[in-house]
Amino acid sequence: MKLFSLHGQIAMVTGCNKGLGQGIALALAQAGADIVGVSRRPADDTKHQVEALGQRFYTVEAELGQHAPSEIVSQAIVQAGKLDILVNNAGIIRRAPAIEFSEEDWDAVLDVNLKAAFFLAQHVAKHLIERQAPGKIVNIASLLSFQGGIRVPSYTASKSGLLGLTRLLANEWAAHDINVNAIAPGYMATDNTQALRDDPERHDEILGRIPAGRWGTPDDLAGAVIFLCSDAARYVHGHTLAVDGGWLAR
Repeated sequence: MKLFSLHGQIAMVTGCNKGLGQGIALALAQAGADIVGVSRRPADDTKHQVEALGQRFYTVEAELGQHAPSEIVSQAIVQAGKLDILVNNAGIIRRAPAIEFSEEDWDAVLDVNLKAAFFLAQHVAKHLIERQAPGKIVNIASLLSFQGGIRVPSYTASKSGLLGLTRLLANEWAAHDINVNAIAPGYMATDNTQALRDDPERHDEILGRIPAGRWGTPDDLAGAVIFLCSDAARYVHGHTLAVDGGWLAR
């Protein structure tokens, strides 16, 4: 349907060399968008799959939290000509009891998950406003935007902050026809959850609470991200959509 078409759009996706980011990039490409992939390492597999769908893939290699967001956005625009969509997907996690948690691990996670996401959104919004063009910004939040979790204090703080930031940016930028929303994935089979899935007790505890009866996959985010990046969501502002197999409803 044209309502969900992204033809002619350029979408920048951070952390798209594998996992959820790769799934998001491929979903947007299937809907017709060209992709700017921002990753620490070459996203060759994602590039090949996007190009196999008939879309262009532009590469920006950058370490979020180290490289200036303004430079990342500038590189993207030089290559692609413009940006219409930003998906702030890249994120890191550090696990340790709160009583022992280090300042280094706190700063590393907040710098990537929250600070970089904000300043990337800021520079993309400036670009959209200068062009007087509508745009979509989607932040990848978490179930820990709503819950506390255990042994991940900086991750919980960053994802809770990202939910609040999504609402604030929506309040300020909706008047510019920029939709800012978020997706909160549930427990997904990715590198970030490998330690949980390798722990038989934690694995069974988590799986036992998911009404859908399975861990999520990157494909499970496709419909949500296409919706929030398309004209179908033009009147959706500041919402965080849980894609969690029913976890939060339990």
